[in-house]
Amino acid sequence: MKIIVQKFGGTSVETAERRERVAEKILSAKARGFSPVVVISAMGRAPQPYATNTLISLVRDFCADCSIRELDLIMSCGETISAVVMSQHLRTKGHPAVALTGFQAGIITDDHHGDATILAVETSRITALLEDGVIPVVTGFQGITPNFEITTLGRGGSDLTAAALGAALKADCVEIYSDVDGIMTMDPKISTLARPVPQMTFEEVGEMVSEGARVLQRRCVALAQEYGVPIWVKSALSGDVGSLVSMVMPQDAFEKNRVATSLAHILDVSYIGIFMEPAESPGELRTKIFNEIARQRVSLDLINISGPNLFFIVNDDQVLKVEKILENFKVRFQVTSGCAKLSIIGVGMRGTPGVMARIQEALQEAGVEILHSTDSHITISCLIRSQDVQRATEALQKKFRI
Repeated sequence: MKIIVQKFGGTSVETAERRERVAEKILSAKARGFSPVVVISAMGRAPQPYATNTLISLVRDFCADCSIRELDLIMSCGETISAVVMSQHLRTKGHPAVALTGFQAGIITDDHHGDATILAVETSRITALLEDGVIPVVTGFQGITPNFEITTLGRGGSDLTAAALGAALKADCVEIYSDVDGIMTMDPKISTLARPVPQMTFEEVGEMVSEGARVLQRRCVALAQEYGVPIWVKSALSGDVGSLVSMVMPQDAFEKNRVATSLAHILDVSYIGIFMEPAESPGELRTKIFNEIARQRVSLDLINISGPNLFFIVNDDQVLKVEKILENFKVRFQVTSGCAKLSIIGVGMRGTPGVMARIQEALQEAGVEILHSTDSHITISCLIRSQDVQRATEALQKKFRI
């Protein structure tokens, strides 16, 4: 069988009209000779009645300390409703379809409620349905433990469900449908210059997700890369080609015509500098500070050690916790709030000289100050003021023709 896994986001199935478009996508794949496996998210977004956040609010509105196990149970209901509605929609069009929960689809997880890890995928039931010409419509975002406890896979977990099924079934590809035309060069909410990228590597998309772009779930990208399952990111509302994510480096990037692929940003971060005298044994003190920050479960980014001094950024909601730690160590420090991390990403950067010079030039011309920076093989990140994000994004877009 030629198997294709098609995942549809919540906004794709929120109305009867949109569900009709989803059915067209599924039946088009079937007409092309594929055996489709459909993965469905909960319908719509809050405050719509079956959206995940709406279901959570039914409990959290009166119970601040909810059982994570019970939350998994109620969160799993949204996808179950969507799967039943979509399977019956397909049946009314003359195509046999069956709704399956994560448990019935064979998604086995650990017992980490709210953010479970997939341990195995038992494909026998889905394979049998496909051999009988039945379209499985699987609930995304959920699984079951070996002890039969329902779990959820974290935000964006339906993407992970699709990638896991694609890998386990050895699918030709996974299609991820949403209400955007593909993976965009930058956040369209920040700049009208954003456009879909026709082809990207898993490495590039993984970096985008890590640097704040909400395009695919991070674990979905990692799993698809590990098993070599290509992902098409498409719009459920149009017939556009979308963006292909695969192992293959785009030819224009390989020949250095496309140095940068995309831009991503993270808002609401603060820049913290710690200043120590060499006589204070800064290495030993830094180790103690790092250990205490880790013990308090605070994640650091853009870490830089310069002589006796230490610099990093943290999310704004963690600043007070870090300040208290540093006060207890009696070190001198400075906090700069109102910052954003802006990253430029592309496999064409690897081994290409002069990229940082062009970034500096673009931001200087735009009047944007770089407070701090760091780089990897395919990503350069700059810390800037939050109010400069749009200006900086458009300046880099123009400079690198992203």
